[in-house]
Amino acid sequence: MEYALWLDFGLFCVTSALFVYMFISSSITRLHKVYLAFHASLLLWPLCQFASETTDDPFFQAFYLKFGFAGISVVGVAWTFFAVLLSGRSYLLNRRSMTALAIPTVALVILILLNPSGAFMEPLGEDYTNRVYGPIFWAMVAVQFIYLALSSALLVRTFRDQAAPRQRRQIRMAMTGMIILAGFALADTFVNILLDAELPNVTGLTSLGILFSVIYFVIAIRRYGVFDVVRIAQVNVVDSMSAGVAVLDEHDVVLETNRVFRRLFDIRTGDRLRIESLLEPLDVEGGVDSFLHAYRGNPPRPAQIEVTFRENDAFRHVVIHGEPILANGALIGRVLTFQDVTELRSLVESSYRQNEALQQRNRELVEMQAELYAMNQQLERMAITDSLTGCYNRRYLMQQLEHEIMTNIRYNIPFAIFLFDIDLFKSINDVYGHLVGDEVIKNTADTVRRVLRRTDIVARYGGEEFTVYLPHTNRAQALMLAERIREAVSASEISTGKDGQTIRVTISMGVLAVEDSDPSRLDDVKEYLRELFAKADAALYQAKNGGRNRIVAAD
Repeated sequence: MEYALWLDFGLFCVTSALFVYMFISSSITRLHKVYLAFHASLLLWPLCQFASETTDDPFFQAFYLKFGFAGISVVGVAWTFFAVLLSGRSYLLNRRSMTALAIPTVALVILILLNPSGAFMEPLGEDYTNRVYGPIFWAMVAVQFIYLALSSALLVRTFRDQAAPRQRRQIRMAMTGMIILAGFALADTFVNILLDAELPNVTGLTSLGILFSVIYFVIAIRRYGVFDVVRIAQVNVVDSMSAGVAVLDEHDVVLETNRVFRRLFDIRTGDRLRIESLLEPLDVEGGVDSFLHAYRGNPPRPAQIEVTFRENDAFRHVVIHGEPILANGALIGRVLTFQDVTELRSLVESSYRQNEALQQRNRELVEMQAELYAMNQQLERMAITDSLTGCYNRRYLMQQLEHEIMTNIRYNIPFAIFLFDIDLFKSINDVYGHLVGDEVIKNTADTVRRVLRRTDIVARYGGEEFTVYLPHTNRAQALMLAERIREAVSASEISTGKDGQTIRVTISMGVLAVEDSDPSRLDDVKEYLRELFAKADAALYQAKNGGRNRIVAAD
Protein backbone atom coordinates (compact mmCIF):
# COMPACT_ATOMS: atom_id res chain seq x y z
CA MET A 1 0.00 0.00 0.00
CA GLU A 2 2.79 2.43 0.90
CA TYR A 3 4.57 1.58 -2.36
CA ALA A 4 1.46 2.41 -4.40
CA LEU A 5 0.99 5.67 -2.48
CA TRP A 6 4.49 7.00 -3.18
CA LEU A 7 4.49 5.67 -6.75
CA ASP A 8 1.46 7.79 -7.65
CA PHE A 9 2.88 10.79 -5.79
CA GLY A 10 6.19 10.53 -7.63
CA LEU A 11 4.44 10.20 -10.98
CA PHE A 12 2.36 13.28 -10.16
CA CYS A 13 5.50 15.31 -9.37
CA VAL A 14 7.26 14.28 -12.61
CA THR A 15 4.17 14.97 -14.73
CA SER A 16 3.68 18.36 -13.06
CA ALA A 17 7.30 19.29 -13.74
CA LEU A 18 6.86 18.46 -17.43
CA PHE A 19 3.70 20.58 -17.47
CA VAL A 20 5.53 23.59 -16.01
CA TYR A 21 8.40 23.08 -18.46
CA MET A 22 6.08 23.16 -21.48
CA PHE A 23 4.24 26.19 -20.10
CA ILE A 24 7.42 28.23 -19.54
CA SER A 25 9.40 27.22 -22.65
CA SER A 26 6.73 27.76 -25.34
CA SER A 27 4.88 30.78 -26.71
CA ILE A 28 1.19 30.60 -25.81
CA THR A 29 -1.17 30.09 -28.77
CA ARG A 30 -4.59 28.48 -29.13
CA LEU A 31 -2.85 25.17 -29.75
CA HIS A 32 -0.84 25.65 -26.54
CA LYS A 33 -3.94 26.41 -24.50
CA VAL A 34 -5.76 23.27 -25.60
CA TYR A 35 -2.67 21.12 -25.07
CA LEU A 36 -2.14 22.56 -21.58
CA ALA A 37 -5.79 21.87 -20.74
CA PHE A 38 -5.30 18.29 -21.95
CA HIS A 39 -2.09 18.01 -19.89
CA ALA A 40 -3.73 19.50 -16.78
CA SER A 41 -6.63 17.04 -16.96
CA LEU A 42 -4.08 14.21 -16.91
CA LEU A 43 -2.49 15.58 -13.74
CA LEU A 44 -5.63 15.05 -11.66
CA TRP A 45 -5.41 11.26 -11.93
CA PRO A 46 -2.08 10.57 -10.12
CA LEU A 47 -2.78 13.40 -7.65
CA CYS A 48 -6.18 12.03 -6.65
CA GLN A 49 -4.88 8.45 -6.58
CA PHE A 50 -2.20 9.60 -4.15
CA ALA A 51 -4.69 11.54 -2.04
CA SER A 52 -7.07 8.55 -1.80
CA GLU A 53 -4.25 6.39 -0.43
CA THR A 54 -3.46 8.89 2.34
CA THR A 55 -6.78 8.49 4.16
CA ASP A 56 -8.88 5.65 5.62
CA ASP A 57 -12.05 7.76 5.65
CA PRO A 58 -14.43 6.32 3.00
CA PHE A 59 -15.92 9.78 2.33
CA PHE A 60 -12.58 11.34 1.44
CA GLN A 61 -11.49 8.23 -0.46
CA ALA A 62 -14.61 8.47 -2.61
CA PHE A 63 -14.14 12.25 -2.97
CA TYR A 64 -10.57 11.93 -4.28
CA LEU A 65 -11.35 8.98 -6.53
CA LYS A 66 -14.33 10.70 -8.13
CA PHE A 67 -12.28 13.82 -8.86
CA GLY A 68 -9.53 11.67 -10.38
CA PHE A 69 -12.01 9.94 -12.67
CA ALA A 70 -13.60 13.32 -13.51
CA GLY A 71 -10.19 14.53 -14.69
CA ILE A 72 -9.72 11.40 -16.82
CA SER A 73 -13.19 11.88 -18.34
CA VAL A 74 -12.14 15.35 -19.59
CA VAL A 75 -9.10 13.92 -21.44
CA GLY A 76 -11.15 12.73 -24.42
CA VAL A 77 -12.82 16.02 -25.31
CA ALA A 78 -9.61 18.02 -24.64
CA TRP A 79 -7.69 15.69 -26.93
CA THR A 80 -10.36 16.02 -29.63
CA PHE A 81 -10.08 19.84 -29.56
CA PHE A 82 -6.28 19.50 -29.73
CA ALA A 83 -6.55 17.15 -32.73
CA VAL A 84 -8.85 19.61 -34.57
CA LEU A 85 -6.34 22.46 -34.10
CA LEU A 86 -3.37 20.25 -34.98
CA SER A 87 -5.04 19.21 -38.24
CA GLY A 88 -5.47 22.88 -39.24
CA ARG A 89 -9.28 22.72 -39.10
CA SER A 90 -9.95 25.23 -36.33
CA TYR A 91 -12.80 26.62 -38.43
CA LEU A 92 -14.77 23.53 -37.36
CA LEU A 93 -14.73 24.70 -33.74
CA ASN A 94 -17.68 27.06 -33.67
CA ARG A 95 -19.95 27.51 -30.67
CA ARG A 96 -22.41 24.83 -31.76
CA SER A 97 -19.81 22.12 -32.47
CA MET A 98 -17.88 22.83 -29.27
CA THR A 99 -21.08 22.59 -27.23
CA ALA A 100 -22.03 19.30 -28.90
CA LEU A 101 -18.58 17.84 -28.20
CA ALA A 102 -18.57 19.00 -24.58
CA ILE A 103 -22.08 17.84 -23.56
CA PRO A 104 -21.18 14.13 -23.03
CA THR A 105 -18.14 15.09 -20.95
CA VAL A 106 -20.06 17.58 -18.80
CA ALA A 107 -22.80 15.02 -18.19
CA LEU A 108 -20.25 12.37 -17.23
CA VAL A 109 -18.41 14.68 -14.83
CA ILE A 110 -21.68 15.54 -13.09
CA LEU A 111 -22.73 11.89 -12.81
CA ILE A 112 -19.28 10.81 -11.58
CA LEU A 113 -19.20 13.46 -8.86
CA LEU A 114 -22.79 12.76 -7.76
CA ASN A 115 -22.45 8.95 -8.03
CA PRO A 116 -26.23 8.45 -7.81
CA SER A 117 -27.14 5.23 -5.91
CA GLY A 118 -23.58 4.01 -6.40
CA ALA A 119 -24.08 3.83 -10.17
CA PHE A 120 -20.47 4.89 -10.74
CA MET A 121 -18.69 2.94 -7.99
CA GLU A 122 -19.40 1.26 -4.68
CA PRO A 123 -17.01 0.05 -1.97
CA LEU A 124 -16.35 -3.61 -1.31
CA GLY A 125 -16.14 -3.56 2.46
CA GLU A 126 -15.82 -0.61 4.79
CA ASP A 127 -13.85 1.68 2.49
CA TYR A 128 -12.97 2.20 -1.20
CA THR A 129 -9.64 0.37 -1.19
CA ASN A 130 -11.51 -2.38 -3.01
CA ARG A 131 -14.44 -1.24 -5.11
CA VAL A 132 -16.82 -2.26 -7.85
CA TYR A 133 -17.72 -0.08 -10.83
CA GLY A 134 -21.19 0.55 -12.18
CA PRO A 135 -22.73 1.53 -15.54
CA ILE A 136 -21.60 5.17 -15.33
CA PHE A 137 -17.98 3.98 -15.24
CA TRP A 138 -18.43 1.89 -18.38
CA ALA A 139 -20.24 4.76 -20.05
CA MET A 140 -17.20 6.93 -19.27
CA VAL A 141 -14.86 4.32 -20.82
CA ALA A 142 -17.05 4.10 -23.93
CA VAL A 143 -17.24 7.89 -24.35
CA GLN A 144 -13.44 8.24 -24.07
CA PHE A 145 -12.88 5.70 -26.82
CA ILE A 146 -15.52 7.40 -28.99
CA TYR A 147 -13.57 10.68 -28.61
CA LEU A 148 -10.36 8.80 -29.42
CA ALA A 149 -11.93 7.25 -32.54
CA LEU A 150 -13.32 10.63 -33.68
CA SER A 151 -10.02 12.46 -33.26
CA SER A 152 -8.07 9.57 -34.81
CA ALA A 153 -10.33 9.58 -37.88
CA LEU A 154 -9.79 13.34 -38.28
CA LEU A 155 -6.00 13.02 -37.95
CA VAL A 156 -5.82 10.07 -40.35
CA ARG A 157 -7.91 11.95 -42.93
CA THR A 158 -5.67 14.99 -42.60
CA PHE A 159 -2.59 12.77 -42.86
CA ARG A 160 -3.86 11.38 -46.16
CA ASP A 161 -4.98 14.74 -47.56
CA GLN A 162 -1.96 16.82 -46.52
CA ALA A 163 1.31 16.27 -48.36
CA ALA A 164 3.42 18.54 -46.12
CA PRO A 165 6.07 16.44 -44.32
CA ARG A 166 5.98 18.73 -41.28
CA GLN A 167 2.26 18.19 -40.70
CA ARG A 168 2.63 14.45 -41.26
CA ARG A 169 5.28 14.32 -38.51
CA GLN A 170 3.02 16.25 -36.15
CA ILE A 171 0.06 13.94 -36.76
CA ARG A 172 2.23 10.85 -36.37
CA MET A 173 3.51 12.27 -33.06
CA ALA A 174 0.01 12.94 -31.78
CA MET A 175 -1.32 9.50 -32.71
CA THR A 176 1.63 7.70 -31.11
CA GLY A 177 1.29 9.61 -27.84
CA MET A 178 -2.43 8.89 -27.59
CA ILE A 179 -1.93 5.21 -28.43
CA ILE A 180 0.54 4.96 -25.54
CA LEU A 181 -1.97 6.49 -23.10
CA ALA A 182 -4.95 4.51 -24.42
CA GLY A 183 -2.97 1.27 -24.35
CA PHE A 184 -2.00 1.63 -20.69
CA ALA A 185 -5.54 2.72 -19.71
CA LEU A 186 -7.03 -0.26 -21.55
CA ALA A 187 -4.53 -2.62 -19.89
CA ASP A 188 -5.46 -1.15 -16.49
CA THR A 189 -9.17 -1.73 -17.21
CA PHE A 190 -8.64 -5.35 -18.23
CA VAL A 191 -6.06 -6.36 -15.60
CA ASN A 192 -7.39 -4.55 -12.54
CA ILE A 193 -11.16 -4.47 -13.24
CA LEU A 194 -12.43 -7.02 -15.78
CA LEU A 195 -9.92 -9.76 -14.89
CA ASP A 196 -9.35 -8.73 -11.30
CA ALA A 197 -10.30 -12.17 -9.95
CA GLU A 198 -8.03 -14.11 -12.35
CA LEU A 199 -4.96 -11.83 -12.47
CA PRO A 200 -2.85 -10.22 -9.72
CA ASN A 201 -3.38 -6.48 -9.16
CA VAL A 202 -0.89 -4.26 -11.05
CA THR A 203 -0.70 -0.83 -9.44
CA GLY A 204 -0.41 2.42 -11.39
CA LEU A 205 -0.86 1.26 -15.00
CA THR A 206 -2.90 4.30 -16.01
CA SER A 207 -0.53 6.62 -14.15
CA LEU A 208 2.45 5.07 -15.94
CA GLY A 209 0.63 5.50 -19.26
CA ILE A 210 0.10 9.18 -18.46
CA LEU A 211 3.79 9.60 -17.61
CA PHE A 212 5.09 7.83 -20.72
CA SER A 213 2.69 9.59 -23.08
CA VAL A 214 3.49 13.02 -21.61
CA ILE A 215 7.25 12.34 -21.84
CA TYR A 216 6.76 11.34 -25.49
CA PHE A 217 4.68 14.46 -26.20
CA VAL A 218 7.31 16.75 -24.65
CA ILE A 219 10.16 15.15 -26.63
CA ALA A 220 8.20 15.11 -29.88
CA ILE A 221 6.91 18.68 -29.49
CA ARG A 222 10.41 20.04 -28.90
CA ARG A 223 11.91 17.96 -31.73
CA TYR A 224 9.31 18.72 -34.41
CA GLY A 225 8.51 22.30 -33.31
CA VAL A 226 4.77 21.62 -33.24
CA PHE A 227 4.02 24.95 -31.57
CA ASP A 228 6.49 27.01 -33.61
CA VAL A 229 4.12 27.47 -36.58
CA VAL A 230 5.52 30.87 -37.53
CA ARG A 231 8.94 32.17 -36.60
CA ILE A 232 8.92 34.59 -33.68
CA ALA A 233 10.86 37.13 -35.73
CA GLN A 234 8.15 37.18 -38.37
CA VAL A 235 5.47 37.66 -35.70
CA ASN A 236 7.33 40.64 -34.31
CA VAL A 237 7.67 42.24 -37.75
CA VAL A 238 3.98 41.76 -38.59
CA ASP A 239 2.74 42.86 -35.16
CA SER A 240 4.73 46.12 -35.38
CA MET A 241 2.75 47.19 -38.45
CA SER A 242 0.12 49.89 -38.12
CA ALA A 243 -2.00 48.09 -40.73
CA GLY A 244 -3.86 44.83 -40.24
CA VAL A 245 -1.95 41.94 -41.80
CA ALA A 246 -3.02 38.36 -42.61
CA VAL A 247 -0.72 35.79 -44.22
CA LEU A 248 -2.54 33.03 -46.17
CA ASP A 249 -1.33 29.88 -47.87
CA GLU A 250 -2.34 28.92 -51.40
CA HIS A 251 -5.57 27.35 -50.06
CA ASP A 252 -6.68 30.55 -48.25
CA VAL A 253 -5.91 29.08 -44.81
CA VAL A 254 -4.71 31.79 -42.38
CA LEU A 255 -1.11 31.18 -41.29
CA GLU A 256 -0.68 34.31 -39.17
CA THR A 257 -2.41 37.56 -38.26
CA ASN A 258 -1.32 40.62 -36.33
CA ARG A 259 -3.01 42.54 -33.53
CA VAL A 260 -4.60 45.17 -35.80
CA PHE A 261 -6.21 42.52 -38.02
CA ARG A 262 -7.62 40.65 -35.01
CA ARG A 263 -9.26 43.86 -33.82
CA LEU A 264 -10.97 44.28 -37.19
CA PHE A 265 -12.15 40.71 -37.85
CA ASP A 266 -13.00 37.63 -35.80
CA ILE A 267 -10.64 35.39 -37.79
CA ARG A 268 -7.82 33.38 -36.26
CA THR A 269 -4.89 31.21 -37.34
CA GLY A 270 -6.10 28.02 -39.03
CA ASP A 271 -9.38 29.53 -40.25
CA ARG A 272 -10.18 29.65 -43.97
CA LEU A 273 -10.43 33.25 -45.22
CA ARG A 274 -12.35 33.48 -48.50
CA ILE A 275 -12.05 37.06 -49.68
CA GLU A 276 -15.41 36.79 -51.46
CA SER A 277 -17.17 35.91 -48.18
CA LEU A 278 -15.33 38.72 -46.38
CA LEU A 279 -16.42 41.36 -48.93
CA GLU A 280 -20.02 40.19 -49.34
CA PRO A 281 -21.57 42.01 -46.31
CA LEU A 282 -19.45 45.17 -46.78
CA ASP A 283 -20.15 48.33 -48.73
CA VAL A 284 -17.63 48.31 -51.58
CA GLU A 285 -16.88 51.38 -53.64
CA GLY A 286 -16.89 50.72 -57.39
CA GLY A 287 -17.75 47.00 -57.14
CA VAL A 288 -15.55 43.97 -56.56
CA ASP A 289 -15.18 42.52 -60.08
CA SER A 290 -11.90 44.21 -60.97
CA PHE A 291 -10.44 43.43 -57.54
CA LEU A 292 -11.39 39.72 -57.71
CA HIS A 293 -10.18 39.50 -61.32
CA ALA A 294 -6.71 40.56 -60.21
CA TYR A 295 -6.85 38.63 -56.91
CA ARG A 296 -7.98 35.32 -58.45
CA GLY A 297 -6.35 35.79 -61.85
CA ASN A 298 -3.91 33.41 -63.45
CA PRO A 299 -1.33 34.55 -62.69
CA PRO A 300 -2.63 36.53 -59.69
CA ARG A 301 -1.71 40.21 -59.49
CA PRO A 302 -1.60 42.77 -56.67
CA ALA A 303 -5.14 43.97 -56.00
CA GLN A 304 -6.56 46.81 -53.91
CA ILE A 305 -10.08 47.81 -52.91
CA GLU A 306 -11.69 50.19 -50.42
CA VAL A 307 -14.59 49.00 -48.25
CA THR A 308 -16.85 50.58 -45.66
CA PHE A 309 -18.35 48.85 -42.63
CA ARG A 310 -20.23 49.88 -39.52
CA GLU A 311 -18.54 49.74 -36.13
CA ASN A 312 -20.26 51.00 -32.96
CA ASP A 313 -22.72 53.20 -34.89
CA ALA A 314 -19.88 54.71 -36.93
CA PHE A 315 -18.61 54.03 -40.43
CA ARG A 316 -15.02 53.02 -41.00
CA HIS A 317 -13.20 53.01 -44.34
CA VAL A 318 -10.57 50.34 -44.88
CA VAL A 319 -8.26 49.77 -47.86
CA ILE A 320 -7.65 46.08 -48.52
CA HIS A 321 -4.47 45.24 -50.42
CA GLY A 322 -3.78 41.69 -51.63
CA GLU A 323 -0.23 40.81 -52.63
CA PRO A 324 0.45 37.31 -54.09
CA ILE A 325 3.57 35.41 -53.00
CA LEU A 326 5.02 33.62 -56.02
CA ALA A 327 7.81 31.08 -56.35
CA ASN A 328 8.96 30.47 -59.93
CA GLY A 329 5.61 31.71 -61.17
CA ALA A 330 3.54 29.46 -58.88
CA LEU A 331 1.27 30.87 -56.18
CA ILE A 332 2.35 29.70 -52.71
CA GLY A 333 0.49 32.24 -50.57
CA ARG A 334 -0.86 35.76 -50.17
CA VAL A 335 -0.36 38.74 -47.88
CA LEU A 336 -3.50 40.75 -47.13
CA THR A 337 -3.14 44.19 -45.54
CA PHE A 338 -6.02 46.18 -44.08
CA GLN A 339 -5.32 49.86 -43.66
CA ASP A 340 -7.88 51.98 -41.83
CA VAL A 341 -8.22 55.16 -43.96
CA THR A 342 -11.20 56.70 -42.16
CA GLU A 343 -9.13 59.61 -40.93
CA LEU A 344 -7.52 59.97 -44.33
CA ARG A 345 -10.90 60.38 -45.99
CA SER A 346 -11.80 63.11 -43.50
CA LEU A 347 -8.58 64.89 -44.36
CA VAL A 348 -9.26 64.59 -48.10
CA GLU A 349 -12.75 66.05 -47.69
CA SER A 350 -11.31 69.04 -45.83
CA SER A 351 -8.21 69.32 -48.03
CA TYR A 352 -8.88 72.96 -49.00
CA ARG A 353 -8.63 74.00 -45.34
CA GLN A 354 -5.95 71.53 -44.24
CA ASN A 355 -3.58 71.20 -47.17
CA GLU A 356 -0.47 71.05 -44.97
CA ALA A 357 -1.91 68.23 -42.84
CA LEU A 358 -2.88 66.31 -46.00
CA GLN A 359 0.68 66.51 -47.35
CA GLN A 360 2.03 65.11 -44.08
CA ARG A 361 -0.47 62.28 -44.24
CA ASN A 362 0.57 61.50 -47.82
CA ARG A 363 4.20 61.23 -46.70
CA GLU A 364 3.10 58.78 -44.02
CA LEU A 365 1.31 56.71 -46.65
CA VAL A 366 4.42 56.63 -48.84
CA GLU A 367 6.47 55.43 -45.88
CA MET A 368 3.82 52.84 -45.09
CA GLN A 369 3.86 51.54 -48.66
CA ALA A 370 7.64 51.21 -48.49
CA GLU A 371 7.27 49.37 -45.20
CA LEU A 372 4.65 47.03 -46.66
CA TYR A 373 6.81 46.39 -49.71
CA ALA A 374 9.80 45.55 -47.52
CA MET A 375 7.67 43.21 -45.44
CA ASN A 376 6.32 41.48 -48.56
CA GLN A 377 9.87 41.01 -49.82
CA GLN A 378 10.88 39.53 -46.47
CA LEU A 379 7.88 37.17 -46.41
CA GLU A 380 8.63 36.02 -49.96
CA ARG A 381 12.23 35.23 -49.00
CA MET A 382 11.01 33.30 -45.96
CA ALA A 383 8.63 31.29 -48.16
CA ILE A 384 11.43 29.88 -50.37
CA THR A 385 14.32 29.46 -47.88
CA ASP A 386 15.07 27.23 -44.92
CA SER A 387 15.10 29.22 -41.67
CA LEU A 388 18.04 27.32 -40.08
CA THR A 389 20.57 27.18 -42.91
CA GLY A 390 19.47 29.98 -45.24
CA CYS A 391 19.50 27.47 -48.12
CA TYR A 392 16.59 27.17 -50.50
CA ASN A 393 13.87 24.81 -49.31
CA ARG A 394 12.85 21.61 -51.07
CA ARG A 395 9.69 22.98 -52.65
CA TYR A 396 11.49 25.92 -54.26
CA LEU A 397 14.27 23.66 -55.54
CA MET A 398 11.80 21.29 -57.23
CA GLN A 399 9.96 24.17 -58.88
CA GLN A 400 13.26 25.64 -60.10
CA LEU A 401 14.54 22.29 -61.35
CA GLU A 402 11.45 21.66 -63.49
CA HIS A 403 12.28 24.74 -65.55
CA GLU A 404 16.04 24.03 -65.59
CA ILE A 405 15.61 20.38 -66.63
CA MET A 406 13.36 21.37 -69.55
CA THR A 407 16.03 23.78 -70.81
CA ASN A 408 18.81 21.19 -70.36
CA ILE A 409 16.87 18.52 -72.27
CA ARG A 410 15.88 20.89 -75.09
CA TYR A 411 19.46 22.11 -75.70
CA ASN A 412 21.31 18.95 -74.53
CA ILE A 413 23.11 20.79 -71.72
CA PRO A 414 24.95 18.51 -69.23
CA PHE A 415 24.11 18.87 -65.55
CA ALA A 416 24.60 17.03 -62.26
CA ILE A 417 22.72 16.45 -59.02
CA PHE A 418 24.28 15.74 -55.62
CA LEU A 419 22.29 14.18 -52.78
CA PHE A 420 24.11 13.92 -49.46
CA ASP A 421 23.45 13.71 -45.75
CA ILE A 422 25.46 13.94 -42.56
CA ASP A 423 26.79 10.62 -41.31
CA LEU A 424 25.62 9.40 -37.89
CA PHE A 425 23.69 12.62 -37.28
CA LYS A 426 21.29 11.00 -34.79
CA SER A 427 24.20 10.14 -32.47
CA ILE A 428 25.22 13.83 -32.47
CA ASN A 429 21.73 14.82 -31.27
CA ASP A 430 21.75 12.03 -28.68
CA VAL A 431 25.20 12.93 -27.27
CA TYR A 432 25.35 16.74 -27.59
CA GLY A 433 21.69 17.78 -27.89
CA HIS A 434 19.60 19.32 -30.65
CA LEU A 435 21.20 22.78 -30.38
CA VAL A 436 24.59 21.32 -31.33
CA GLY A 437 22.79 19.23 -33.98
CA ASP A 438 21.33 22.41 -35.48
CA GLU A 439 24.79 24.02 -35.46
CA VAL A 440 26.22 20.98 -37.28
CA ILE A 441 23.55 21.27 -40.00
CA LYS A 442 24.14 25.03 -40.36
CA ASN A 443 27.93 24.67 -40.44
CA THR A 444 27.72 21.92 -43.06
CA ALA A 445 25.51 24.08 -45.27
CA ASP A 446 27.90 27.05 -44.92
CA THR A 447 30.91 24.86 -45.76
CA VAL A 448 29.24 23.46 -48.88
CA ARG A 449 28.22 26.93 -50.09
CA ARG A 450 31.82 28.14 -49.82
CA VAL A 451 33.01 25.32 -52.09
CA LEU A 452 30.26 25.58 -54.71
CA ARG A 453 30.26 27.86 -57.73
CA ARG A 454 27.98 30.88 -57.99
CA THR A 455 25.73 29.12 -60.50
CA ASP A 456 25.20 26.03 -58.31
CA ILE A 457 22.08 25.72 -56.15
CA VAL A 458 22.15 24.04 -52.72
CA ALA A 459 18.88 23.23 -50.90
CA ARG A 460 17.97 21.55 -47.66
CA TYR A 461 16.15 18.40 -48.76
CA GLY A 462 14.91 17.48 -45.27
CA GLY A 463 16.44 16.92 -41.82
CA GLU A 464 20.21 16.47 -42.25
CA GLU A 465 19.89 15.74 -45.99
CA PHE A 466 20.86 18.24 -48.70
CA THR A 467 20.80 18.36 -52.49
CA VAL A 468 22.88 20.37 -54.95
CA TYR A 469 22.07 21.20 -58.57
CA LEU A 470 25.07 21.93 -60.82
CA PRO A 471 24.25 23.32 -64.29
CA HIS A 472 26.67 22.91 -67.22
CA THR A 473 28.57 20.15 -65.38
CA ASN A 474 29.76 16.83 -66.82
CA ARG A 475 30.53 13.65 -64.86
CA ALA A 476 34.25 14.34 -64.36
CA GLN A 477 33.62 17.88 -63.13
CA ALA A 478 30.83 16.69 -60.83
CA LEU A 479 33.02 14.02 -59.19
CA MET A 480 35.87 16.48 -58.69
CA LEU A 481 33.56 19.03 -57.07
CA ALA A 482 31.90 16.34 -54.94
CA GLU A 483 35.29 15.28 -53.59
CA ARG A 484 36.15 18.91 -52.73
CA ILE A 485 32.87 19.18 -50.80
CA ARG A 486 33.47 15.92 -48.92
CA GLU A 487 36.99 16.99 -47.93
CA ALA A 488 35.87 20.48 -46.87
CA VAL A 489 33.10 19.11 -44.64
CA SER A 490 35.34 16.49 -42.99
CA ALA A 491 37.97 19.17 -42.29
CA SER A 492 35.51 21.60 -40.68
CA GLU A 493 35.30 21.75 -36.88
CA ILE A 494 32.14 22.61 -34.96
CA SER A 495 32.16 23.86 -31.38
CA THR A 496 30.01 21.95 -28.88
CA GLY A 497 30.01 24.83 -26.39
CA LYS A 498 31.57 22.61 -23.69
CA ASP A 499 35.08 23.67 -22.57
CA GLY A 500 36.22 24.42 -26.09
CA GLN A 501 35.40 20.90 -27.28
CA THR A 502 34.85 20.54 -31.03
CA ILE A 503 33.55 17.79 -33.26
CA ARG A 504 33.93 16.89 -36.90
CA VAL A 505 31.40 15.24 -39.17
CA THR A 506 31.50 13.47 -42.50
CA ILE A 507 29.00 13.16 -45.31
CA SER A 508 27.94 10.39 -47.68
CA MET A 509 27.02 11.49 -51.18
CA GLY A 510 25.22 10.15 -54.22
CA VAL A 511 26.24 11.82 -57.50
CA LEU A 512 24.21 11.75 -60.70
CA ALA A 513 25.56 13.34 -63.89
CA VAL A 514 23.41 13.65 -67.04
CA GLU A 515 25.44 14.31 -70.19
CA ASP A 516 23.10 13.07 -72.93
CA SER A 517 19.43 14.07 -72.61
CA ASP A 518 16.48 12.26 -74.11
CA PRO A 519 14.13 14.79 -75.81
CA SER A 520 11.15 12.49 -75.25
CA ARG A 521 11.36 13.16 -71.51
CA LEU A 522 9.99 16.67 -72.11
CA ASP A 523 6.52 15.09 -72.09
CA ASP A 524 6.67 14.47 -68.31
CA VAL A 525 9.43 16.49 -66.66
CA LYS A 526 8.14 15.83 -63.13
CA GLU A 527 8.36 12.05 -63.60
CA TYR A 528 11.83 12.41 -65.11
CA LEU A 529 12.92 14.53 -62.12
CA ARG A 530 11.60 11.90 -59.71
CA GLU A 531 13.62 9.24 -61.55
CA LEU A 532 16.79 11.33 -61.31
CA PHE A 533 16.40 11.82 -57.57
CA ALA A 534 15.62 8.13 -57.09
CA LYS A 535 18.94 7.26 -58.77
CA ALA A 536 20.84 9.82 -56.70
CA ASP A 537 19.14 8.54 -53.54
CA ALA A 538 20.10 4.94 -54.37
CA ALA A 539 23.71 6.06 -54.86
CA LEU A 540 23.58 7.88 -51.50
CA TYR A 541 22.41 4.76 -49.67
CA GLN A 542 25.08 2.73 -51.45
CA ALA A 543 27.66 5.20 -50.11
CA LYS A 544 26.28 4.92 -46.57
CA ASN A 545 26.13 1.11 -46.72
CA GLY A 546 29.67 1.06 -48.08
CA GLY A 547 31.10 2.64 -44.94
CA ARG A 548 30.04 6.32 -45.11
CA ASN A 549 32.29 9.36 -45.78
CA ARG A 550 32.40 8.47 -49.43
CA ILE A 551 30.99 9.33 -52.84
CA VAL A 552 29.11 6.95 -55.13
CA ALA A 553 28.23 7.93 -58.69
CA ALA A 554 24.93 6.68 -60.08
CA ASP A 555 24.96 4.92 -63.45
